[in-house]
Amino acid sequence: MNETNQKVSVLTRPLVVMVLALLCCALWGSAFPCVKIGYELFGIQGPSSQLLFAGYRFVLAGVFTFAAACLMEKRLVTIQRSSIPYVCGQGLLQTTIHYLFFYIGLANTAGSKGAIINGSNAFFAIILAHFLIRNERFTLKKAIGCVFGFAGVVLVNLAPGALGGGFSLTGEGFIVLCSIAYGASSVTMKMISHRENTTVITAYQFMFGGSILILIGLLTGGKVEAASGAAWGMLLYLGILSTVAFSIWAMLLKENPVGRVAIYGFSIPLFGALLSALMLGENIVSWNSVCALVLVCVGILIVNRN
Repeated sequence: MNETNQKVSVLTRPLVVMVLALLCCALWGSAFPCVKIGYELFGIQGPSSQLLFAGYRFVLAGVFTFAAACLMEKRLVTIQRSSIPYVCGQGLLQTTIHYLFFYIGLANTAGSKGAIINGSNAFFAIILAHFLIRNERFTLKKAIGCVFGFAGVVLVNLAPGALGGGFSLTGEGFIVLCSIAYGASSVTMKMISHRENTTVITAYQFMFGGSILILIGLLTGGKVEAASGAAWGMLLYLGILSTVAFSIWAMLLKENPVGRVAIYGFSIPLFGALLSALMLGENIVSWNSVCALVLVCVGILIVNRN
């Protein structure tokens, strides 16, 4: 009992939550340029191959997470039969649906622009938590923060600038849909986290959701050709980052209110835009891109302010 209480107290400390949440967001931010680089290294063309690539990444992440859970538990980890529908549902939402929109959308927009739009997932999580989780009310402060955040998303899509203005359904539209899916998955993970160890849930939902992506990719003619060592190294990194980020995030969600954790999503557009600029050579210096980043960050900071 003392050991459990100690773990809970550590994961609810503000400094610990901040450091671990920012680590997760930095890893997710790096995924924006890394996925686009992966497309080039593997020579991936078209939605079918993009989904197949995503499926391989998340099945790999599931295997890594499963191995980590077995090492931590010192046994072969399983889930209860009663938990199977919930874990499979989480896999469909958090991995299959979320990344179906993410991988196709990111192929049709700039990495930095996608990162800024994706910052809205924190607001969707806060709004949905109000309706689905008791004691997570949508207050006036949260409403004001959401207005700022969505204003940033609208600005980066409508105003011309270095990131390119305009809005396409399969580009920016799909990134918005993936943000909704991920915001919802943060809430559902909180709701089912009492059923199983969160690392075990993450492992199984990755493998299930990733397998569905592979199946969709193969049935629609997708191909991921054998490539260089750099290509496989990138796929390995993407799998590892998902294992680390989602496992830590799930543990934080279990021990804290959704809003307290999701709020650090403000750093995903920062990390994503900066790393896209560094790794892809994208120009993020324009009045609308800078203002959009500021609005998204200010919005989430308002929600988090005591």
